[in-house]
Amino acid sequence: MNGKTGSIELYNTSQMLEVKLFSGTESLYLAEEIARKYGQELGIIKLNRFSDGEMQPVIDESVRGAFVFFIQSTFPPAENLMELLLMIDAAKRASAGYITCVIPYFGYARQDRKDKPRVPISAKLIANLLQAAGTDRIMTMDLHADQIQGFFDIPVDHLQSNAIYIPYLEQQDLSNTIFASPDVGGVKRARAYAKAFTKELVICDKYREKANEVAGMTVIGSVDGADVILVDDLVDTAGTLCRAADIIMKKGARSVRAMCTHPILSGKAYDNLENSELSELLVCDTIPLKKHSSKIKVLSAADLFSKAIRNTHEHRSITALFV
Repeated sequence: MNGKTGSIELYNTSQMLEVKLFSGTESLYLAEEIARKYGQELGIIKLNRFSDGEMQPVIDESVRGAFVFFIQSTFPPAENLMELLLMIDAAKRASAGYITCVIPYFGYARQDRKDKPRVPISAKLIANLLQAAGTDRIMTMDLHADQIQGFFDIPVDHLQSNAIYIPYLEQQDLSNTIFASPDVGGVKRARAYAKAFTKELVICDKYREKANEVAGMTVIGSVDGADVILVDDLVDTAGTLCRAADIIMKKGARSVRAMCTHPILSGKAYDNLENSELSELLVCDTIPLKKHSSKIKVLSAADLFSKAIRNTHEHRSITALFV
């Protein structure tokens, strides 16, 4: 209470907190670009190891009362997740004011339900671990399933790669384009692009006999003479994408390319891509590529995440970045 005027002075606490950006080991390449776009350097973390390989991340500067952002994708190996959890715990014990985990690729998201007996719901377990470590907020992009946000009891900023891909596609000739989903589960994602560009949508209906192996696939809709763009959230072995591309070309398409946010690209993925009918694969840099491929084009997510970090700190809308 101000004694002279009788008014109450309100303070925006977050505006008073200093922003600190830190990176895990495997996401340093992206974190450095995010920090550059944001306009400040990354904070210093030293990663010590015991002789048996056990990790000990040390935050080498004060974070007391700070608005801390840890940038780390949780793709394999599991050490990436463990490193993130240990960094969170270190910041919490050092009295950080507010801790946000920036997880461009949220690993274990494909295990989001019990689809058969005696299996874990791994996405929920990871959510619990992040919260138990001391996370106040999660920032991620293109979760495998939107409902994973409900596994958290803290705020989740779910960014969408259409904020990256749509501006890129607007510079392309889409006069003969049709968008396609490589499976029924991705229809909503592909439909968003078809709606944005007022284009047709086709669906590839697949079924599996075991994980990472497509047993059969059919195309629902006409692709005759069209330039088709397949849309998915991630590409792992590339088996589904390549099978879809091959079938679409057999149905009379003129060309097929794909957009997948997260380039896991494990197993025979690179060979599958090179031997497929796909002319191009667009991905984001949420996961580092294992090797170069003439068919793969990488678009950076750094600008989107830097803006989201700034909006979070300043209590401005995140949705405005991609709607």
